[in-house]
Amino acid sequence: MSRIIARLTSVALCVPATLTATTNGAAVDVSRFTGIAKAILDASAAGDAAGETADVKLQHSVDGSTNWADVPGAAFTQVTNAAGAHQAVMLNTDSLHKYVRVVTTMAGTSPSVTRSVSLVGTLAY
Repeated sequence: MSRIIARLTSVALCVPATLTATTNGAAVDVSRFTGIAKAILDASAAGDAAGETADVKLQHSVDGSTNWADVPGAAFTQVTNAAGAHQAVMLNTDSLHKYVRVVTTMAGTSPSVTRSVSLVGTLAY
């Protein structure tokens, strides 16, 4: 009988960075994660003026460079100019492709947001 040894871990899907334009993040290999995990967004307000927003979501891909698709249920609530955000979404890592990236879509006259996203879950060996 084989045993699966698992441990809770965290990986940065995107490190803290200030964005002023729509950005597709780097591909991150999440293939060792198993089961339910939590994606956590930390973000500043999206700018100083009304209407400045940041939409943050996760996409996945088999090869990490083409055919990116939105991960179902992995879009965070829109970040506005009103306040920063600390949000989490739960996802089943067993349904993900090998690579995940963070997509941040900025809107407004002069938007600026500092954001990071981490994935916390269980690694299988």
